Amino acid sequence: DEEEDYMSDSFIKQDVRPGLPMVRRVKEAMQKEGKQKEANEKNRQKSIKEEEKERRDLVLKSALGNENKGFALLQKMGYKSGQALGKSGEGIVEPIPLNIKTGRSGLGHEELKKRKAEEKLENYRQKLHMKKQANEQAADQFRIRFKNKQEERKMEGDLRKSQRACQQLDMQKDIDVPKETWFWIEPEEEDKKDEEDKEDECTSSDLSVSEKLHILTAYLREEHFYCIWCGTTYEDSEDLSSNCPGDSAADHD
Repeated sequence: DEEEDYMSDSFIKQDVRPGLPMVRRVKEAMQKEGKQKEANEKNRQKSIKEEEKERRDLVLKSALGNENKGFALLQKMGYKSGQALGKSGEGIVEPIPLNIKTGRSGLGHEELKKRKAEEKLENYRQKLHMKKQANEQAADQFRIRFKNKQEERKMEGDLRKSQRACQQLDMQKDIDVPKETWFWIEPEEEDKKDEEDKEDECTSSDLSVSEKLHILTAYLREEHFYCIWCGTTYEDSEDLSSNCPGDSAADHD
């Protein structure tokens, strides 16, 4: 490339607005790079496979001439170029395409490759299905645990309600000591002198919240004719059995 003459008229008349020289240089560099690629492509030596493919495509694209013995026999039987095969012209017009194997892989390799791809896809689908099932199972377990936790909290609240009612009704009958230690709500002691005895009592009671609630509810009904679900104290057992729906929250719903 010749150096630019900075004193020439072409240089003085150039547009020197901001940004334009940079755009021009980029455009010239891209054009130069494109020309270099074209030159490299032309000068590049073709491989043997590429040359074989070009020769094969050239031969396949060229029509058969009279020098071909098969084509000459067809012409003797009345065949004309571009005519369909068969007595009534119901056959094919174009020759059967060739499926030429160019790779080095053995016979059946493509089928094996295809089968492996299908197996890989099937394994991927199975993993997705198993992951979906695991997520659904985890969601179901979470809902069950959440529901059980809510029910347990509700039973704990009903138990505390029953303990307060039992303590109040027992004291009205001048009962100073509950039948069971957990029948009443234990007061908060500032000085915990008997922590070991208290721990022994807790460990000796292996009843669950629902079992305690059932026992305490039965005690209130039998001893005080009281139903925590109704919030009513009945006159006697006959009045309780005839007017109270049952001994559980489900019976009162």
